[in-house]
Amino acid sequence: MRALRALRPRRLPAGRAMAAAAAAAAAAAGGGSGSGSGPGGARGPVLTPGTMNPAVRRVEYAVRGPIVTRALQLEQDLRQGVPKPFTEVIKANIGDAQAMGQKPITFLRQVTALCLYPELLAEPSIPEDAKDRARRLLAACSGQSAGAYSASPGIELVRQDVARFLQRRDGVPAKPQDIFLSTGASDAIVSILKLLVSGSGGSRTGVLIPIPQYPLYSAAIAELSAVQLNYYLDEEHCWALDVAELRRALAEGRRHCCPRVLCIINPGNPTGQVQSRQCIEDVIKFAFEEKLFLMADEVYQDNIYAEGSAFHSFKKVLFEMGPPYSEVVELASFHSVSKGFMGECGFRSGYVEVVNMDPEVQQQLAKLVSVRLCPPVPGQILLDAVVDPPQPGEPSYELFIAEKQAVLGALAHKARLTQEIFNRAPGIRCNPVQGAMYSFPRIELPPRALAAAEAQGQAPDMFFCMKLLEETGICVVPGSGFGQREGTFHFRMTILPPTEKLQVLLEKLSGFYAQFVQEYS
Repeated sequence: MRALRALRPRRLPAGRAMAAAAAAAAAAAGGGSGSGSGPGGARGPVLTPGTMNPAVRRVEYAVRGPIVTRALQLEQDLRQGVPKPFTEVIKANIGDAQAMGQKPITFLRQVTALCLYPELLAEPSIPEDAKDRARRLLAACSGQSAGAYSASPGIELVRQDVARFLQRRDGVPAKPQDIFLSTGASDAIVSILKLLVSGSGGSRTGVLIPIPQYPLYSAAIAELSAVQLNYYLDEEHCWALDVAELRRALAEGRRHCCPRVLCIINPGNPTGQVQSRQCIEDVIKFAFEEKLFLMADEVYQDNIYAEGSAFHSFKKVLFEMGPPYSEVVELASFHSVSKGFMGECGFRSGYVEVVNMDPEVQQQLAKLVSVRLCPPVPGQILLDAVVDPPQPGEPSYELFIAEKQAVLGALAHKARLTQEIFNRAPGIRCNPVQGAMYSFPRIELPPRALAAAEAQGQAPDMFFCMKLLEETGICVVPGSGFGQREGTFHFRMTILPPTEKLQVLLEKLSGFYAQFVQEYS
């Protein structure tokens, strides 16, 4: 009997039996993904460049691309005493106001600090209006703590305050349930695109984006495997948007995909243009006629500098146009605390307001945002202080207005300074910086420079920007990272550095450009 028992197959515990069966199946299939090998062989990694999501490989984000990586390496070299022809790296590649030395707005930080550390409510030096707002916000937080989760679309009180802000701005009713708070505007933009992308082959969603564009859009489109449809802004007319160009891009797109979305950036990034009210009305009519969903990126709405320019929100113009436009054109508009006079990039806070969205789709949006639990609560608190600022007669009002005007006044001066200095340099042409935080100058590059760039496998403006970085320590982003017309070359540079440093930077960059052209002529 003992011998017979020895011949019977042993029964494995259930978990080990399943594992053995899976291993046998994998061996029979020849290793499945090809990342491993047969028994006794070396096991390779499951995740490799060949097995990873191909959509992720297509993502590019120039603002933090190879040139920024090199800038960080140069900074490390300087710290270690490696000799360079400059003493510091000036990162003019990104719109990070406080990294460039801008001071935070006192009231915004006071309200946020009070919510994060409520013991400060007993501090007599902090104004009572800041304390009142902090108490109101803490009462709206779960457990009266900024460390607790909020509802997924955001703290209800903050959504109500955003709705009141929008109503004051536009003179049009706004509903809290149409407002979704987010981790910066970028998070909300990607969420809306996720809702819009569908189909396959000729029915795959096409997304119309401006060229030059902010690389978030091309990156999100690549990640979602949507179809990017470029419409070109008119550089000869201060980067104006032309509806005839929209029609061209749409007709071309319809030959191979299903265009559903039109993205607008106003004021423009990287181009700094501010759209006229008439232009916005023409775009809305175009979206209505062609049945396109409008996405309006309005994060620079406070940053208007040029005389005669003014910010007009897409929602305000839409409702001023009245029916049928105001009843059916679907719109998502975005704002953020990262830009404007606030410059609070690190708090990662923003929102999207949706207009005329199908109620069932809006429920799906609420479900989608619930997956990430909630936006950062400290960012929501700071956003509330932005949309509910001190009012005349309150203790913080005068300082708040003085700080806000100082920031925006300095930016307006630096916008003019940038245009003036660049346009004095032969071969550089810079359109007026009407708004936002960047200039996007066009540069002429000699044929030998183009050949040298090709020999190194680089775009010509990347070649120029890398040389600029290596020899001067100035970090700007090549125009090829934003898109540009074939045969033209640009770079994007922020106007955020302090005025004295910006002037030195502009003159140094112009001088380097002259030397570069001479070297390659």
